Amino acid sequence: MENSVLVIGAGAAGLMAAHALCKAGKKVTVLEARNRTGGRIHTLSDTSFFKQTELGAEFIHGDLPVTLDLLKEASLPFRSANAEMWRFQKGEFKENGMIIEDWELLTDRLNELTEDTNIYDFLQKEFGGEKYQTLTTAVWHYVSGYDTADPRNASAFALRNEWQHEDVEAQHRVDGGYCSIISYLCNSCKKHGGDVLLNSVVQQIEWANGQAKAICSDGAVYQAGQVLIAMPLGVLQATNGEIGAINFTPQIPEYTAAIQQMGFGAVIKILLEFKSSFWLDEKSRRMAGRDIDKMGYLFSDEEIPTWWAQTPDKSNVLTGWIGGPAAQEKTNNPDNEILEQGLRSLANIFKRDINDLKAMLIARRVMNWTADPFTRGSYAYDTVQAPQARKLLNTPIDNTLFFTGEYLYEGTAMGTVEAALTNGLDAARKMSL
Repeated sequence: MENSVLVIGAGAAGLMAAHALCKAGKKVTVLEARNRTGGRIHTLSDTSFFKQTELGAEFIHGDLPVTLDLLKEASLPFRSANAEMWRFQKGEFKENGMIIEDWELLTDRLNELTEDTNIYDFLQKEFGGEKYQTLTTAVWHYVSGYDTADPRNASAFALRNEWQHEDVEAQHRVDGGYCSIISYLCNSCKKHGGDVLLNSVVQQIEWANGQAKAICSDGAVYQAGQVLIAMPLGVLQATNGEIGAINFTPQIPEYTAAIQQMGFGAVIKILLEFKSSFWLDEKSRRMAGRDIDKMGYLFSDEEIPTWWAQTPDKSNVLTGWIGGPAAQEKTNNPDNEILEQGLRSLANIFKRDINDLKAMLIARRVMNWTADPFTRGSYAYDTVQAPQARKLLNTPIDNTLFFTGEYLYEGTAMGTVEAALTNGLDAARKMSL
C-alpha cells in the first residue's frame, strides 16, 4: 500500500502531525496499535459512570498557545479547573499545601549550579543532614508526584527551568474531555483523505533513503516515502520482542542509544465515584474547616498520596494519583490491590471506616499506565543526558525516518499535551520541507 507518509501512533503528537500533513496535501496513513485513538488521552464519555472523566491527561496546565489555538480552531470550549491545593499532614488539613519550607534557599542554590546533576545528588550535597530533612522529602515527593520522575535520574537544570516558569494560577479542562481534541484531529485527517487504522501493531520498519515499509503483527505491510514514529518513549525503550517494541532494519544505533538516555516516568491513576461527596460533609467540615469547599487538590503521606476532586464542577468523583518510583514499584500489582490501597488512604485521611467507603462506592477504575504495554509509563522528564539526546532525535534520518512526541519538545510545558501537540506540529513542518 503506497502512501507518502506513515504515522506510527495515534496519540496527540501523531494525530497533530497527521492533521497538518493532510491539510498540506500529503497522503497519510496513521497506524495505531490500540483499539482506540488518543494514546495517553482517554476520556470516559460513553459509560454510565465517570461521565467525561479523564483516565489519562486531564488538565491544560497554563495558557498554552498551541492547545488553546487548536481548541479555537475546533470551536471547542474549555473551563477553569482552578482550585486550592491543600495538604493533609500529621492529622491536620492545611490550606496552601504547596508551600515548602526553605524553598527560596533551594532556588538560590539551584541558580548557582553551573554543571548539571540529578536532583537527588544535588540535594544530598547541598541539603544533607537532619536540618533539611523536610525540604529534601518534600522535593522527592514533588518530583516523583508532579513530574512522575525518579529524582535519582531527573536533571536539576530541567527542574530549575520548570520551577521558574510554573503557572499554577491557570488550570483548565476541555469541555467534553480531551478526547474532543482527538476526535477533531481524527476527523480532520479523514476529511483530507487520510486513514487512521486501529489494531495495527507495527513490529518492524524496513527503510532506505526515501522509502520505508512498516510490517504489522498481523502481517499487513504499509509503504511510504517517510515514516513518523509517534509512539510513547516508554514503548520505544522496550526490549526487542516485548509487546509494542519496534525493530528497525537497518538498525539506527545512535538513535536507539539516545532513546535510552531519556527519562520516562511511572504513574497510576485511580477514579472513584461515590454516592455522595463525603469529603464535603459535616464530619469533614469539622475536621478541615469551613473553606473545605475550595479544596481541589489534596497532598498527603498516604500510600496513594495525591487526590483531587472535579472542582469547581460539582461531582462525586475523586481521582487518586501516585507517580515516580513508588508507582514503578506497583507496576505488576493487581488493580484490586491498588484500589484497596486507595480506599485505605482516603479512610485514613478523612477518618472513615473503609467498609463505609466501600459501601458508598458505585464505580471504580484503576489505570496503571506503567503496566500498559502500549504506553509503559507516564510522560518524559529530563535526565542530564536528555538535551543532547533530544537534539539528535529531533534530527530526521535521510529525510525518511522522523520521531515525534512530548519527550522531544523544547520548552517549559514538558510532559503535557501541549508538548505533544507542539512537537507533532514541528515534525509535520520538517516533513513538508
